[in-house]
Amino acid sequence: MTAPLAILVLSMRGLETARRIKASIADSTILGLESRIEGADENFSDFGGTIREHYRSGHAIAALCSAGITIRSLAPILGNKGAEPPVLAIADDGSTVVPLLGGTTGVNVLARQIAQILGVTPAITTSGELRFGTCLLNPPPEFILKNPEDAKTFIADLLAGKTVRIEGDAPWLREAQLPLDDDGELVIRVTSAETTPQKGELIFQPSPATPDPVGQRRGRLAVIGLGPGDPDYMVPAVKRALQSAEDVLGYETYIHMAGPFRSDQTVHMTDNREEMQRARHAFELAATGRSVVMVSSGDPGVFAMAAAVIEALHESDNPAWHGVELEILPGVSAAMAAASRSGAPLGHDFCILSLSDNLKSWEVIEKRIALAAEADLAMAFYNPISKPRPWQLPRAIEILRQHRAPETPIVLGRDIGRPGETLRTITLAELDPEQVDMRTVVIIGSSHTRRFGRAGGGDWVYTPRWYGTKPAS
Repeated sequence: MTAPLAILVLSMRGLETARRIKASIADSTILGLESRIEGADENFSDFGGTIREHYRSGHAIAALCSAGITIRSLAPILGNKGAEPPVLAIADDGSTVVPLLGGTTGVNVLARQIAQILGVTPAITTSGELRFGTCLLNPPPEFILKNPEDAKTFIADLLAGKTVRIEGDAPWLREAQLPLDDDGELVIRVTSAETTPQKGELIFQPSPATPDPVGQRRGRLAVIGLGPGDPDYMVPAVKRALQSAEDVLGYETYIHMAGPFRSDQTVHMTDNREEMQRARHAFELAATGRSVVMVSSGDPGVFAMAAAVIEALHESDNPAWHGVELEILPGVSAAMAAASRSGAPLGHDFCILSLSDNLKSWEVIEKRIALAAEADLAMAFYNPISKPRPWQLPRAIEILRQHRAPETPIVLGRDIGRPGETLRTITLAELDPEQVDMRTVVIIGSSHTRRFGRAGGGDWVYTPRWYGTKPAS
């Protein structure tokens, strides 16, 4: 374990268990509830605030209390699992050790270590680790996994019965129960050479030492926005960043939009939900002196990767990460692209809302829609509807109709800047969820938004820059 361990204690019985753990684990600190604990290294009054502070700082956490209390306290800040430090719940008498979070950052290794100290068996439930006795996502500190984005599929294939061969020396796997075969379909490769992972392959490389900044090339990480898809909408600075990149990271769809790439450029494609893991991987690469590009569509600061990258840096105390030259390069967002095609529906005050409740509650979304509608803001809806949540857009429309006239202009822009783009202008009365999917941006006019016919067909839509009485010309 390389991260400091915070041992949170709520009872005097738990304090004795905490002391046993601290005696065997260097760089650990006992934190006790001040109203109950005497003799801790530090005291706290607010359990929830304290555990969240250490989680954000990337510290490993051993909470000597129930798993329920621990998870409920961390729930407000839980994000992508790739960014999680190890978190365990331990019975105050030391009889149970339960790994909760941090499967990719060594929680099961820490659970086994603490369980051995306490003389118990850890409650590990990770299927791959139970079957094979090792976590392929978490090699020892002297190695790094080059392509963690491929590990999920790799482990699933192992569990499904595929065999694996090891090329190179992987000492930490010698005692594992992997289905080894000299002709295995899957490959674990250990090499110091720069190589591009192939399908069905995991590559482990020696961990780079934090470079001495004197005489070393400074690593660079550019977070870029491709715009809506048409290369003509890509800003020149983004094109230059892509040309100079040694490593390019991003969601598969956006990687394909950014290409093609040269043979000397390494591409790392991940699932769209693995944002924090992708951000941390980018810093690991850039910290070795490489030029790295993180790809987003649209603008990287609008529901995209810029926030995840900045958050990963904020949560890290790694000086090599903070030494990376970080740059956020803007792009044309989907709302701006759709607005430009239709005229200027966002020509006055407006807001952009995502209707996805993956990272915020639907109650919050409803409240924001209602307040924005009451404030007479023009709006743009991202992620308006999907198969798992077909009811949310109808509810949003219902709220809008409480504050907007039926003739309010609505712009539906789908795949703007990509092959097959469509643009429709309708009224709020005509708006039907069947006209919309996840690739559609929905722009809702304010009470001042106007619509009139184009000479070549269709409509122009605009929101004038004046409100109330029109100023004299």
